[in-house]
Amino acid sequence: MNASNYETILTELNDGVMTITMNRPDRLNAWTYKMGAEMQHAIETGNKDDEIDVFIITGAGRGFCAGADIKDLFQQQAKSNDSSDNEAPRDWVGLVRAAKPIIAAVNGAAVGVGLTQILPCDFIMAAPEAKFSARFVKMGVVPELASSYYLVARAGFGLANRMMLTGETIDAVEAQRIGLVDELVESQKSLLPNALELAKRIGENPSGTLGKVKELVTQNMAESDIKLVQKRELTALAECYKSPEHHEAISAFIEKRPPNFKGLSN
Repeated sequence: MNASNYETILTELNDGVMTITMNRPDRLNAWTYKMGAEMQHAIETGNKDDEIDVFIITGAGRGFCAGADIKDLFQQQAKSNDSSDNEAPRDWVGLVRAAKPIIAAVNGAAVGVGLTQILPCDFIMAAPEAKFSARFVKMGVVPELASSYYLVARAGFGLANRMMLTGETIDAVEAQRIGLVDELVESQKSLLPNALELAKRIGENPSGTLGKVKELVTQNMAESDIKLVQKRELTALAECYKSPEHHEAISAFIEKRPPNFKGLSN
């Protein structure tokens, strides 16, 4: 599989930022096994590409992702012994947390897996038209992709429970109020420019250090042992002190010039 063969997503590289657009607008970008596999491939490939610093995930047309395509889901379950490119991603949450920084730019409805797939992202930005629903209970199933953890981490115990137990849909203003959305932009038109601007600000920083920050957050956000939290931080800090990225930052400061971190994390 390569980018030119993608059928359900589009990819675009802009100044170090890879935008991955779910591209089934006629179906409000309903998730399919192929879409999951293609998104996984795009991120895995981008992680190995020195030209890519940050990812943005968004949707084409009116929707962000209206949940799983039920027809596709049933077809794939019926062909569960098929090991084609259409099979589900192996560990989406692990992939997102181990990847280069990822911003979700939510342009419309994010329902079911459309919501749960973005909860482990590093930042969630939304347009006023965005809507969010963990409506699994209405289909007689339970939330997945560690959303019973990440939704609580973002929105708090009570409000996350309300979303999951009612299956209700909330708008972008309410989503920001409860902490599900990190930033609500002024208009649909400003969503991707704002996401791109933030992505570039993140991408200016040394990639190796960004990776260590993500790893620490993943390990420590639910850790109750504060001594272990500090131990992990000190271990990572000791590694950073020896890194070419840290040495470049010091040299740039002394020489009063912008640092150049490109290629230093390898």
